[in-house]
Amino acid sequence: MNERDARAAIVDAAREMERLGLNHGSAGNLSLRIGEAVLVTPSGVPSRELSPGLIARMPLAGEGVFEGPLPPSSEWRFHLDIYRARPDVNAIAHMHSPYATTIATLRRDIPAVHYMIAAFGGPTVRCVGYAPYGTAELSRLVVAGLADRDGVLLANHGAIVTGATMRRALWRAVELEALAQVFYLGALAGEPVVLSDDEIMRTVERFKNYGTRESSKELS
Repeated sequence: MNERDARAAIVDAAREMERLGLNHGSAGNLSLRIGEAVLVTPSGVPSRELSPGLIARMPLAGEGVFEGPLPPSSEWRFHLDIYRARPDVNAIAHMHSPYATTIATLRRDIPAVHYMIAAFGGPTVRCVGYAPYGTAELSRLVVAGLADRDGVLLANHGAIVTGATMRRALWRAVELEALAQVFYLGALAGEPVVLSDDEIMRTVERFKNYGTRESSKELS
């Protein structure tokens, strides 16, 4: 994907996340890896006002350096650190969606109450501890929580999902919020039955070819 298309993809994803109720206003942030650089949504811009030219460009090897008319999200640090730790990740979406954030305020992992948890690489979506937004401490917690996973909850904050493409990350954002809702409602109704780790890992293998179909343009 060239940079022009990547910028457009970020804008489209930000607006879709707001339409779906996964973010609101200027909450949350998104990014895409482009070669040795990262495109990050700017700080404080509502998705309805976002345009491709407002997206900040940051060198992957840098430390807060950016190009663009506006500074990147105050949470740029965990975007860069995730990409450095995970060469398989090319897209990141951070959200403050209602159910995922509710579970994060309880500081609970999401267990395997539904087989769709396999979309995140294992039998849990971990909830990492609290640290102030934008800090190196939060970034370290996030990277650890995403070890062998493609989604993580941030205590008293929200959630992060990853993907090889923005479409894949957006798919996981939708699935994580649905999973959090099922867990929350199931816990209200009683004691949800948790699927075994072996069952989930079998499903993880099956999921390697499951999910959204990427076009050749998105994979290029």
